[in-house]
Amino acid sequence: MSPTPFLHPYARPAAHGADFLTIVRGEGSMVWDSEGRGYVDALASLWYCAVGHGRAELNEAATAQMSRIAAYHSFEIFTNEPAEQFAALVAARSPMPDSRVFLTSSGSEAVDTAIKLGRLVASLGGHPERHVVVSRVHAYHGVTYGGLSSSGLAPNQEHFGPYLANEKVAAHDIAEAEAVFERRGDEIAVVLCEPVQGAGGVRPPAPGYLARLRELCDEHGALLVLDEVITGFGRLGGWFSTERYGVVPDLVTFAKGSTSGYLPLGGVVVGERVRAALEADPSFVLRHGFTYSGHPTCCAVGVANIGVLEDEDLFARVPHLERRFAEGLGSLLADGRVAEVRGEGAIWAVGLGDHVDATGVRNEMLTRGVIARPIGSSTIGLCPPLVITDVELDRCFEALEGALVAAGA
Repeated sequence: MSPTPFLHPYARPAAHGADFLTIVRGEGSMVWDSEGRGYVDALASLWYCAVGHGRAELNEAATAQMSRIAAYHSFEIFTNEPAEQFAALVAARSPMPDSRVFLTSSGSEAVDTAIKLGRLVASLGGHPERHVVVSRVHAYHGVTYGGLSSSGLAPNQEHFGPYLANEKVAAHDIAEAEAVFERRGDEIAVVLCEPVQGAGGVRPPAPGYLARLRELCDEHGALLVLDEVITGFGRLGGWFSTERYGVVPDLVTFAKGSTSGYLPLGGVVVGERVRAALEADPSFVLRHGFTYSGHPTCCAVGVANIGVLEDEDLFARVPHLERRFAEGLGSLLADGRVAEVRGEGAIWAVGLGDHVDATGVRNEMLTRGVIARPIGSSTIGLCPPLVITDVELDRCFEALEGALVAAGA
């Protein structure tokens, strides 16, 4: 058997078609494969399906918009109602007053947009030497060159260099960040930071870390960018992480939860300082954008997704999910099955011992009807739809425990 024509992302190009699991249907927190087997989707597909699969409201919003006009560009003088409505809803829920929203199709595009805006603001202010991006070890900021250069996951960067100018600091070592600012403060355009590192292993911030980054940016004139592609739209119990950590950024990137993945949509929330620089000269043209920025159908689904999140008060479920994860994963830690438990809100992970392979544990969980995500060689990530039931959560914990036993943990 040979590989199929579809060249899969983050997969072995030489893999055969039989090596892949074909998902054909979803409802709530469950998905089914082509053989009829059901699974609890314990990672919300890829960190994004907050409202669950099979939501008629989102399907109907897409159908209704496509029956009017499916797509039209938003460059120069053109706009559309769903894009304007979605941007207004996000701006009203953002942590920055009087914000605006630039729309993209993905988190990678959003991160690159934020980096470009940071450099643009510096240049417009007469400081083109401010071009350096500060980011963190274990960070994941996408796969386009701006975000890839800023990521702190070496396997993702192998073979793709050279990269943009960048400084990396340890994930929770504020002293390293202070040292970078001491050495290169006049060159730093943006500090790019996930409030909770996701694909780098689910790593919540150390106490006071985000607040100190805010202070350093203010002291040296840099912009703080919070990459909330995973954490935004409810994963931490609020629209954005400011509601949990109290830190207000200059720019926020978002994507995954904005449509619960039903259609591709992301963006950058633009705060007052960046707005002021962009709007100071009425003749200035922002020469940046993507073909599908403000795509009407995607934005219509985004509006509907916000409606579901609010109408069903799904953020109110996050404290309950947080307790259940802390208890369920904590019992595995107490029993010595795992080496570490990390997480906040509704995004969690377990660190495995050195002798336990994460991919093997994931595969054992599949046989028990649960889809989790191996992160590197020693972490299993869990980030389910916010609609997941207690019965389904128990199934996740039982499958993880059984998989660990089978793996010899």
